[in-house]
Amino acid sequence: MIIIGENIHIISGEISKAVKERDAKVIQDLAAAQAKAGAHYIDINLGPARKNPEETAEWLVKTIEAVTDLPLSIDTLNPVAMEAGVRACTKARPLINSASNRTDSKELMLPLAAKYNTDLVLSVITDKGCPPDVDSRIESIMESSAYANELGIPNEDLWIDPILLPVSADQGQIVQALEFMKIIDDVLPGVKSTIGLSNISNGTPEELRAILNRTYMVMLGRYGQHSVIADAFDKELMDINSGRMPQVVDLIYKVMDGEDMDTASLDPQLRDYYKTTKVLMNETLYSHGWLED
Repeated sequence: MIIIGENIHIISGEISKAVKERDAKVIQDLAAAQAKAGAHYIDINLGPARKNPEETAEWLVKTIEAVTDLPLSIDTLNPVAMEAGVRACTKARPLINSASNRTDSKELMLPLAAKYNTDLVLSVITDKGCPPDVDSRIESIMESSAYANELGIPNEDLWIDPILLPVSADQGQIVQALEFMKIIDDVLPGVKSTIGLSNISNGTPEELRAILNRTYMVMLGRYGQHSVIADAFDKELMDINSGRMPQVVDLIYKVMDGEDMDTASLDPQLRDYYKTTKVLMNETLYSHGWLED
């Protein structure tokens, strides 16, 4: 699975300060460290980028490209910053992250992918927000992908994002996203897929976030997930993704299949993955203490 390193995010105090002061070393050290950890893309999350959007986006791209040849994912809702960032990329084909089925996004973001011949993350978000179920998510993505195709953007350049909400806020929609992934290839042949993996653990205790992220990555991978936007510094997540922990993947698949197992015979690590999979399958009620139950 393609890992898009999420660690350069303007919401971070350290990153915000570095951008404001044009401290290239902080940004470059993070970019180089993510590349060394095994990330395949570096995400640059600019947020709304209201102040000096063009100059800031261009500076960040040039700063990061000075230390890595990895392709960049430009993540902002500001079309001015997006265009400046994409235009500044010289080493690899960038990824526009992200567009959606919102009217303003279709009018301002999608044409940038056609203009600069980039890949494009296309989410199911509409003018009314996130669709509540699989059918309405499929309806939304069919509409926006058709719009993209009309602009000359082929399915092969689209990275579909079903949008992931925190398990602590809406446990049931976790399975909805899996159901979406099961059928997306059938309704939109040739598309790729991505998802903001860490969204699933927002609002949970910090020490419990990683196992939620890792477990759900494996669950998505079973249905052909192409990529995730994730923490490249989570070594266990990277090891699982690289095939170095097959016992974890095997156990999660068995739980997904409803296979009975003696949890007392499992070592503590696998027992935690068993319990976490049960929560994400909506078979055990989420609470902050699910691993202790």
